[in-house]
Amino acid sequence: MTDTHETQGVGGRDERVDRVDSMDQHAQQAQGTPASPGQSETASAELAPAEIGLSSDGAIKEMLTIAIPSVATMTSYTIMAMVDKFMVKEIGEEPVYIAAQSNGSMFVWMFMAFLLGMTGVINSFVSQNLGAKTPERGAAYVWNGLWMSLAYFVLLMVPMYWVLPGLFGLDAMFGKDPQLASLSTEYAQIVLLGGIFVLTARSLHHYFYGMHRPNVVLVSALVGNITNVIVNLLLIFGEQGMPIPDHAALGPIVSALTQPIASLAGVLGIEAMGMRGAAIGTVLGGMGEFIIPFVLFVSPRYARLFGTRKAWRVSVKCLRDLVKVGFAPGFMFLNEMVCWTILMVKLVPMGGERVGDDPVLHNTVGWIALQYMHLSFMPAVGISIATQAMVGKAMGMGRPDIAVARTMLALKLTLGYMGFCALCFVIFPKQLLGLLINEQTPAEEVARLIEIGVPIMIAAAVFQLFDAVAITLTGSLRGAGDTTWPGVATVILSWVCIPGLGLLLIYTMPELGSIGPWIGASLYIIGLGLALGFRFKMGKWKTMSLVENGTDTGVDSDTGSGSDSGDEPPADPPVDLDPFDNVMPDPTTGRL
Repeated sequence: MTDTHETQGVGGRDERVDRVDSMDQHAQQAQGTPASPGQSETASAELAPAEIGLSSDGAIKEMLTIAIPSVATMTSYTIMAMVDKFMVKEIGEEPVYIAAQSNGSMFVWMFMAFLLGMTGVINSFVSQNLGAKTPERGAAYVWNGLWMSLAYFVLLMVPMYWVLPGLFGLDAMFGKDPQLASLSTEYAQIVLLGGIFVLTARSLHHYFYGMHRPNVVLVSALVGNITNVIVNLLLIFGEQGMPIPDHAALGPIVSALTQPIASLAGVLGIEAMGMRGAAIGTVLGGMGEFIIPFVLFVSPRYARLFGTRKAWRVSVKCLRDLVKVGFAPGFMFLNEMVCWTILMVKLVPMGGERVGDDPVLHNTVGWIALQYMHLSFMPAVGISIATQAMVGKAMGMGRPDIAVARTMLALKLTLGYMGFCALCFVIFPKQLLGLLINEQTPAEEVARLIEIGVPIMIAAAVFQLFDAVAITLTGSLRGAGDTTWPGVATVILSWVCIPGLGLLLIYTMPELGSIGPWIGASLYIIGLGLALGFRFKMGKWKTMSLVENGTDTGVDSDTGSGSDSGDEPPADPPVDLDPFDNVMPDPTTGRL
């Protein structure tokens, strides 16, 4: 990494922009019409990335243009996870199904976490090059992220398919409850094999985030989620259809959705698959999330403007950059997944056993409470991703002052939203918990689940504002390329507070039950928010840059094509870069 960048073309602009100006002026002179400054600027705007507005109105427009689709995407994931649990709980009246689906999903995400965290910095590389007006260089990082994903899947994830049954069957895992172990294994094995779509889709998603094109990700996520719902209804329940809940609002909605699909299952002769059907629905939804951005990424428009097809070769330089900057976020994400898995799979059930309860009850209600925490922090993650892209672009332009302003604006949004969620957790804990408990569950079990869950919801409310700070500043620092310090702080705090303090409270204050480990998790979030606030305030990140001079990425920054391409300028470039411009304005064209 370096702190300087040799700009291309005249006055630090992308040379392709100068060519467009020149062609425009020649054409007008041939017609006897002098080129006006405004007309030249319009032509330039078709290819040049939009300058970041310095006014408060411009800042808000930019934030909303990028953040709204990002937040909608993250929210759609959260809603889909809740819908999955809402369907899975109807497989049977036992509370084990939500626990099994959640346990299996958590382990698969833990296996993918390192690479997902590492490839997340693609957003930073792409956005900084966008700000430096060399956006074509970002495509090489995407391709190398895709190759890394394929290798990671084949070498590490596929072998885990045969390891999972023995792992989940251990007494230290789920072996003491054979039904839980069997269902968790069934779900995890199928989702694990579909992990290749998740890994590759995320690399592509970060490219479009970095290019300030979040609508592409939003559309792909919505298609994937809709696919998931339809396949779930088709395969989980078959021709019997999903049971209609006795609820004034939800009953008619579920009936309208499930009855036509149940009829289709009957025509096709599809029998109810239960947990296996839920896993297949998740995989097919992930496939949809990959196909849409990939087709657009290699489309003629993107290939012509940004050389996305020419940059497909493996680049040692790009791989080294991704590892150098992305190792800390990758290890950070993996570490968090490990610690949260220990909390949910080991510590929470252990706390339940210490007070004489069935550990499955504590495991189930813990997953229900965590799902509502996802509803709170996932939209904030969307804002964080948008912040990463905006900070990266500002740093590529050499404007850390704009990066600070964008971060502060994002922080106001996340604090407001997560503060509102905290109030809901405090005011409506029983109602929220009851929504994800099967209506056929015995009344005494329902009462105990709610009794366990209310303190957990209160504990979650306590750390919501600190979580907002941590999530927002993680994205901001990552956009600047500051990843190592936050990664180290995360590892230290998470192990001290979650397994460390969690175990300490289980053994020294057993009467707390499973709330003891949740107190440790709450203190971790609080500590992380304070630590990242300190790091941001110190300002070391302002001196960093991911934009390098003379990079060997296999892409010619003048033409946006491969190094073996000619010097022909792009002919008659279109204004729109993708077919989703009618969803939101296109900031890459300079028109907000």
